[in-house]
Amino acid sequence: MGCKTRNTPMMHAISLKPRRPFACTLLILLQLLLGAGALFGGGSLIIDPSGTLIQLPASLLEHTPLDSFLVPGIILFTVLGILPLMIAFGLVTKKKWQAADRLKLFRDRHWSWNLSLYTGFVLIGWITIQMYLVHGVALLHVTYIFWGMLVQAVTLLPEVQKVYRADNGLPIS
Repeated sequence: MGCKTRNTPMMHAISLKPRRPFACTLLILLQLLLGAGALFGGGSLIIDPSGTLIQLPASLLEHTPLDSFLVPGIILFTVLGILPLMIAFGLVTKKKWQAADRLKLFRDRHWSWNLSLYTGFVLIGWITIQMYLVHGVALLHVTYIFWGMLVQAVTLLPEVQKVYRADNGLPIS
């Protein structure tokens, strides 16, 4: 008696294409959400530097050298808004970008992997400076410090590093 296999629809659905590890998907999602949130927050501060559009009290500026939220809005919009979205694009596509390649400390990793790691440091630094300048800590500060550490931790996971090795040639879709 031989073993018979049935040709079921499930057998045809199996893909031979390598799947992106969950950790890579999580990293992309973290960058997308960070970028989208910073575009909204930074854009709101650019549109209304007084902060009233997003209900930021002017008293937050008392201990800072700033008289409006315009400069923080521009930094937030560009550095923590546009850049993480570009990083997410690079993490998904692994496209080459020579300008970003010049910023790589880890030469054997894709530029998007390097910039993802940097984004974690920038986010932690940004929030730390905010806490210092406003002389206080809010739940949102703690949340974003954790977010920055999570970005760094996920970026440094071995399965993520393997996918973004500059020379591995692995597709990531």
